[in-house]
Amino acid sequence: MKYFISCVVVMLLFVVPISGQQRRRGLSSTPVAQYSCPMHPAIKAKSAGRCPKCGMKLVRAKAEKPAVERHERSMSIPDVELLDQDGRKVHFYSDLVKGKTVAINFIFTTCTTICPPMGATFARVQKDLKNRDVHFISISVDPVTDTPERLKAWRAKFNAGPAWTLVTGDKDKIDELLQALAASTVRREDHSPTTIIGNDRLGQWTRAFGLAKPSQLVQIIDQAANGLLETGTKDAASEESTAAAKYFGEVELIDQDGRKVRFYSDVLKGKTVVINALFTTCTNVCPPISRNFERIQEALGERLGKDVFLVSITVDPENDTPERLKAYAQKFHARAGWSFLTGKKEDIDHALYKLGQYVQDKNAHKSIVIIGNEATGLWKKAFGLASADDLIKLVEEVMNDKPQRGTESTKNDL
Repeated sequence: MKYFISCVVVMLLFVVPISGQQRRRGLSSTPVAQYSCPMHPAIKAKSAGRCPKCGMKLVRAKAEKPAVERHERSMSIPDVELLDQDGRKVHFYSDLVKGKTVAINFIFTTCTTICPPMGATFARVQKDLKNRDVHFISISVDPVTDTPERLKAWRAKFNAGPAWTLVTGDKDKIDELLQALAASTVRREDHSPTTIIGNDRLGQWTRAFGLAKPSQLVQIIDQAANGLLETGTKDAASEESTAAAKYFGEVELIDQDGRKVRFYSDVLKGKTVVINALFTTCTNVCPPISRNFERIQEALGERLGKDVFLVSITVDPENDTPERLKAYAQKFHARAGWSFLTGKKEDIDHALYKLGQYVQDKNAHKSIVIIGNEATGLWKKAFGLASADDLIKLVEEVMNDKPQRGTESTKNDL
């Protein structure tokens, strides 16, 4: 596939899920009622009761419902002013949803049926996704009773992390929000155990069963974060984008300003990029290559950060902190549109490996520059110490590449 950098071997491991335990011969096929604790799934019982660990009411196991209810291409979300669990005013869309990957459910604090299990599920999912930039929102369907103080106490039962916000507010505004999210009911007790999962930046949304297994919700949220939700019939471009996302992956990196970025979605997707590998204490090839990047930056002018993005990835993440990278960037007068990336060593190694730039010894890193147009699939390698004019011509060529529809790509010159 055209996205695969040459000389990089990609191995796909297909894991076939194992179904439930096979029934032993001679055992009765009559199902046995089973109860479990929403907060501690390992606690199980054959009859109703309470969890010996947390005191929560045990919930009877039900026939599994499909985790995904339906996908949606877009969602109109009002920017109503509400209150969070700390009594702070928040605008629902602009403060909690805009540009984020979110999971939204609907609860009320005096509920003794589906709300505690949904809260426990959110807690488990949040714990499993602790290293991902995902925001959790619980909207009270009983704003008359659910004050911020009540929400804060309810939230504390589940050891909620900082990325989980509970909201209440004027009933008219809550009603407006619930109607917009298709979650309005006449009686609070009739509200649906639905979780809305979406990637606002990409406009991908889905409705999931809020009492699904945490692992299923984690999978759906991962798909949303990576822009992989099925939202209808795919065209060739979307299939290629999905393949690229799966190949490059979404490891989290950090730029010179300390901002977290996702490797595929934020750094590569839909962009023309010029990428090199370096480290800040290098006194050999790194400075002259960086000077070439500075020349490319000058040639691009206002197109930098719009039509072309420069990306320098450290091969020494243990020493190259964002602060060190920022100081290095200033030496070469880097402007917006030229990013210097570091992060956890395993995440940097992943990114470098996918680009064919991984080395065990930082001093052995390659003096190769990768120039790619992710939108069209054209990727080229160039000698980083070549003349800046030659590199600029190659950047122009890749930037101006046009997608070829209906034909098999043969563009990968890497």
